[in-house]
Amino acid sequence: MMVQTKKLSLTSRVLLGMVLGIVSGFAIRFLFPESGFVHSYLVEGLFDAGGKIFVASLKMLVVPLVFVSLVCGTSALKDIATLGRLGGKTLAFYLSTTALAITLAIGLALLVGPGKGADLSSSAAFTASEAPSLSQVIIGMFPTNPIGSMAQGNTLQIIIFAVLFGIAISASGKPGERIANFFQDLNEVILKLVALLMNLAPYGVFLFDGQAVYNYWFIGNR
Repeated sequence: MMVQTKKLSLTSRVLLGMVLGIVSGFAIRFLFPESGFVHSYLVEGLFDAGGKIFVASLKMLVVPLVFVSLVCGTSALKDIATLGRLGGKTLAFYLSTTALAITLAIGLALLVGPGKGADLSSSAAFTASEAPSLSQVIIGMFPTNPIGSMAQGNTLQIIIFAVLFGIAISASGKPGERIANFFQDLNEVILKLVALLMNLAPYGVFLFDGQAVYNYWFIGNR
């Protein structure tokens, strides 16, 4: 009788990759503390390249995923009056996730203390720029060049353009329906791309965490 093994979920595999990466970073650091070959070709070679490719792949998905999914959602609205609620929820979600990301980043930085013990003295001077006014912030939400906003990864401008573009599609009748169908197909392709890259996430997390742990202890103990 064949015994069927239960396949681990993506979350479990990512967590496993993270733990194995941390363990590998410690193991390499203590087993090969003075090996230039291991440091140059394994950590700064394989681990560094794999981790950076993984992070770059995640960044690659942000702009097309946000733009296409918002265009699909907005163009599917038959009643434009519901757009106000959708826009409010989208803006609230964006601001909430941004605030959460900033809070987590600051909390982890205070907890881990990256660079602690290293000589970070510098003769460079820093002058903080003046904070923009509320009107400038609102004006800056609207892109003058949508393609430029996508190239720069300006998420808020991309959201504004996607919503306006979706409204135009919804109000364009038959031509708009053809464009909406195209974006629906494009959305399916992008979601498939997301699924493909997410299946590689455990390996990317393993390489990224392994290099991060090794470099943290390598720099801190030189």
